[in-house]
Amino acid sequence: MTLAHDATGDGPVLVLLHSGVCDRRMWDPQWQALADAGYRVVRCDFRGFGGTPLLDARHNDAEDVLDLLDALGIERAALIASSYGGQVALEIAARRPERVSAMALLCAALPGHEPTAELRAFGEREDALLEAGDIAGAVELNVDTWLGPDAEETVRQEMREMQRHAFEVQLAAPEGAGRNKVESDLSAIEAPCLAISGGHDLADFREIAARLPGLLDGARHLELPWAGHLPSMERPAAVTDLLTGFLRETVPAG
Repeated sequence: MTLAHDATGDGPVLVLLHSGVCDRRMWDPQWQALADAGYRVVRCDFRGFGGTPLLDARHNDAEDVLDLLDALGIERAALIASSYGGQVALEIAARRPERVSAMALLCAALPGHEPTAELRAFGEREDALLEAGDIAGAVELNVDTWLGPDAEETVRQEMREMQRHAFEVQLAAPEGAGRNKVESDLSAIEAPCLAISGGHDLADFREIAARLPGLLDGARHLELPWAGHLPSMERPAAVTDLLTGFLRETVPAG
């Protein structure tokens, strides 16, 4: 399967990987700005999100992204990733380090992370709402949990639409569909990494971002005190400036 995707611009390649509560539309604020900065920008939807269906087969999102890069003739790219997309980026960089030039990880998940009681309680509440058929309630739980205080109402509505669509696709998926987990050795990662956390995010993701410099050579941590879990949507211009600054240092455009 080829993931639904967009591509624009010319120059070093950037691949934008979305969070587990959004789809590739979450990158609308950064999309053209990064292309204007001199990059070829690709964004895609994982299976079960946006324009990519969830088929009756097991899959691995990192493998799907690598297959997309192969189909587009891309040998090497910088990965800009949010939340679950950050976990996918780490898996790609660990399994195929020669294909990743740099990583900017915004509130990333981490393979093998043991969730705190707070994160488990969120998951249990979400499951209970979905099992009761209350998709709207589950959507609002996610909006309230993952967006920080700086998110405008238009942003909250955009997230509602993306999250509701993902729930509808995934709940309608055939039995047997789902993700395969693959072990990843993070010590194999070679790319420089900027690990960003949000001061208003759940403790799990703040801890992961703070741990990454100890796990990866060439990684550094930056906490945004104003941010929740989705800073690229909450203060888009500030995050775009942050990303372009990091890219100038690591993957300069011509």
